[in-house]
Parts: sequence; C-alpha cells; structure tokens
Amino acid sequence: MFLRTRNLKKWIPLAVGFSLLLCGPAAWAQSQSPPMANAHAAPAPVSLDAPVNVNQANPPSADVMAKGDPSGTLTGNIDDVAVSDAKKGLTMGDALNQVGQNKIAINFVWTLITGFLVMFMQAGFAAVETGLCRAKNANHTMMMNFMVYGFGLFAYWVCGYAIQMGGVGAVGNLGGTAPLSSEFSINLFGKSWGLFGLHGFFLTQGATFDVAVLVLFLFQMVFMDTAATIVTGAAAERWKFAAFAISSVFLAAITYPLFANWAWGGGWLSGLGANYGLGHGYCDFAGSGVVHAVGGLTALALAIMVGPRIGKFNRDGSSNAIPGHDITMVLIGCFILAFGWFGFNPGSTLGASGNGALRIGTIAVATMLAGCTGSFGAIFYMWIRYGKPDASMTGNGLLAGLVAITAPSGFVNTVGAAIIGFVAGVLVCLSVEFLDRKCHLDDPVGAISVHGTNGLWGVISVGLFADGTSNYGGSWNGVNGSVTGLFYGGGAGQLVAQLVGVVTLLGFVFSLSFVFNILVDYVVGQRVSPESELEGLDLPEMGAAGYPEFVLKAYRQTTPISGVGEAARA
Repeated sequence: MFLRTRNLKKWIPLAVGFSLLLCGPAAWAQSQSPPMANAHAAPAPVSLDAPVNVNQANPPSADVMAKGDPSGTLTGNIDDVAVSDAKKGLTMGDALNQVGQNKIAINFVWTLITGFLVMFMQAGFAAVETGLCRAKNANHTMMMNFMVYGFGLFAYWVCGYAIQMGGVGAVGNLGGTAPLSSEFSINLFGKSWGLFGLHGFFLTQGATFDVAVLVLFLFQMVFMDTAATIVTGAAAERWKFAAFAISSVFLAAITYPLFANWAWGGGWLSGLGANYGLGHGYCDFAGSGVVHAVGGLTALALAIMVGPRIGKFNRDGSSNAIPGHDITMVLIGCFILAFGWFGFNPGSTLGASGNGALRIGTIAVATMLAGCTGSFGAIFYMWIRYGKPDASMTGNGLLAGLVAITAPSGFVNTVGAAIIGFVAGVLVCLSVEFLDRKCHLDDPVGAISVHGTNGLWGVISVGLFADGTSNYGGSWNGVNGSVTGLFYGGGAGQLVAQLVGVVTLLGFVFSLSFVFNILVDYVVGQRVSPESELEGLDLPEMGAAGYPEFVLKAYRQTTPISGVGEAARA
C-alpha cells in the first residue's frame, strides 16, 4: 500500500527532532566556544539508516482498524511503508524510497490506463470504417480492423519497438528505462544523426525485460496500431486480405518505427534544435505526424496503387457517391474514438506526477475543444455549400480536429486549440473534394484527408500556436525552455523544424510505403478480382457474409465496365 503524504509529514518532524536530540549536547557545547571557532562547522548528517520510532507517528491500532474506516482517514499510514530489513525496522531511507516508488507507480498506472484507452480506439475505427462501407463488405472490413492489431503487435514486438525506442535513453517519468540505451547514428555535417535503435528485439535483447521498458512498450505499441489501421479505410472494399496482412506487418516493423525513432526515440528530427538551433527540434507531442500522417500517407500510397472501386468514376472523370450502409455505426465509432483520444493526448505525458505532468488536464481540455470545433467547421462547410448538414462529414470533422490537435496538444492554450480544430474541420472537407474530383482518388472513409492532410496541419500548427507555457521539466528535446511558436514570439526556427518533419513525411514515409507495396503487388497482388469486388469481399475473401440474412447476388454481363479495363466484368 502507498504511504500518504499527510502521514509522511507526521513522522518527518519526529525524525528531525530525534536527530536534533542526538546532536543537541554537541551543539550546546559548541555554543559555549568563541564564535569564530564554529563559524564554519558543518551540521551533523542525518543517517538514512537510522531507525524510526513508528509508535511516535500514532498509527491506528489493529482494534481501531477492525471497526472499519468509513471516512478513509486511517487506511494507508506509516505501517504500510515497505521495510527493507525486518531486523532493523523502518528507516528514513525506507520511507523516502517508498515516496519515490509511489511517484513511479502513479505514472505507471496512468500510462497503462491511457494505453488501454488508445487500444479501445480500435473498436471505434472498426465501427467507422465498416459503417462507411457497403454491407457486402462488412465482414472483410471488420476483420482488417480486428487483425491489424495482431499483425502489428507481433511485428512491433519482434523488431519495431527496438528500432523505434532502443536508443531513447532514460525516461524519467517511468523511472529510467535505462536498457534502451543503444542508438545507431551517423556523423553528418559535424553532428550526430540518430537513425534507429538497437536494443529491445523480442523485448529481451539488451536487458530490456524491464518493468519500465514494458510499460513504455504497451503505450507505444497501441500508437503504432492506430497508424496501421488508418490504411485499411482508404483501401477498403477492394484490398486483398493477404496483401493487407503483409503491408501491415511492414508498417509496424519498419516504416512507423523509423519515423517514430527520428521524432520520439532520440533520432535526428528531435535533434534539429540542439544541433542546428531550429527551436526545440521537431515537436510532435502525441503524434499528428508520427501516428496520423504516417498512416494517412501510407493510405495515400495504397489508394493510388489499388485504384478506385468499380463504379466510383464515370468516363468523363466525374465521381459517383457510394454511401455506406450504417451511419449510426459511424457516429458511434466517432464517439468511441473521441473518448479514446483522452488516452492518446494526455497519456503522452507518460505520467501524472512530476515534470509538468499535471498539464494532463490542460491537454485533455485542448483535445476536447479541437474535436468540438472540428465538427463545427465540417458541418458549417457542408451546410453552406450543399444546403444540408452531412452526418458522415461532420463525424470526419470531429476526427480531423482531434488529429490536428494531437501534435500541439501539449503546447497550446484553449484558444489555439479551438482555432486548430476549426481549421481542420474545414480542411477535411476541402481535402476530400480535392482528392475525389481533381485527383480521382477513391477513399471510402476519408482516411487520407482526416489523418494525412490534418496530420500534416497538426505538425505545422505547433510552429504557429505553441504558447511557451509548457515547461516539462525545464526543456524539450534537450533544449531549455518551453516550445514557442511564431504567433507567440518564438521566431521562425520552430516552424522550420516542423516543416522539415512535413517534408520528411512526404518524401520518406510516402515513398517507402509506395515502393514496398509495389513489391507486394508483384508477389501476391493488391486488388481482388472484379467478380469478387462486385459480389462483395465477405464471401470470396473471408468465406462468410457479415450479414448472412441478406441475399446478395452479383449481376454479370459481358461488357467492360467504364474505367476498370477489359478485365473487369459485371
């Protein structure tokens, strides 16, 4: 059980008084000497091994405790402090060690619980994506969202975590993570550029079977899984399940960990401030870039590769709406995601005690506000432009606001959060229209616009709206002081660092994802056959319909379908 602070205060004066009692005669004798004789005398040290008289703290007796403690004022006292040596009894060192362990325990529990919340977001993604797809693909879409968790977790355990966090060093809020101490770096322009970690493969190599390392693993793993599941929405209704599995493993093992290392694991992006004077380096508090833009840009690569669904575009390039089958499921999924985001952003403090972690409340409110104003931006845009509020786009506006606030959530005030969210809500509508009408890209759920476009906007917004009040232990990315954006007098350095991150995401993450998935396309193929797509992927790919009471019959003819090619038959 934990030692409460109010009980600690009871016996510290007793211990100090006991020490003074021991030192009293010597102090009295010294006071009789001439003043100059003891002007520089050092005070007698208090031994941490000295036993503490527990009874002087007046802990409740067993008889008192047996009567119950309805007020909660007796439970948790000096008797509950762990004693290292039973023969010696309780010492000052025991008490202080208990205080330190209590702090780390609070941070462990906070980090784990918020990680559990982020894991539950998987249910929200599954509901949103399945609801926005047609009933004939419900089983297939749900299974992608279900199994991306297993595929991603396994790959991240094997090597992804080591690549990302193997050289991050000590994470003070979690008590150290000392085994994560080896980063592969190169010397470039006279500076060290961290590229990937070397400790933590299988969570054993490099002494990484460690309580703090495992807490950090769980939290980082569910973030990676969020990035991986974004891709399933953009390629839904025509993506082979086997190709999905291979692509998901690669993202979890290589693509995501590399960029996450550069941003969060001690890599070169985080060092842009300390090495080159660009603000505090690339700052991404909870992952607008690391999580959402990585997922969104990988989704963009897949959407380009697999092509549009049959019937999405006409010969003249105009697009046809393909409504999802359950808007109720979509909006419930959005609420689940909004709830999970309270783990995503406040949890990224990796603690609730020490080093500015009490800002968890500030971060939670900023997160809530941005989601709210994001839905405002989307609903107003759709209402003004089309004369009616659109439910699916309003839901995407909520998610866009949450995505955009993820990077700046730890650095901005409530006004900045509201503005960032509102811009994101409008931006997601503009992005969906642009990709659909100008780029002829088919994204059934708007994943590229929600996570890719607004992930990048969130990264940029740090360099604009960070207000300079977030003093997490006095520094960020090894640069003293608080992160401050252009609008609050921080200069252009922070914005430039954020733009370097954006260029890296567009240049590296998108390119790597595209090249690897070309190889997957060559080996197993990315897209299902036209016959399977028209029938629905549930039976051809999964062997069972999501809604077996529905009778779905494919209508077949011999003429080619516009925009698909001679191989496509309806």
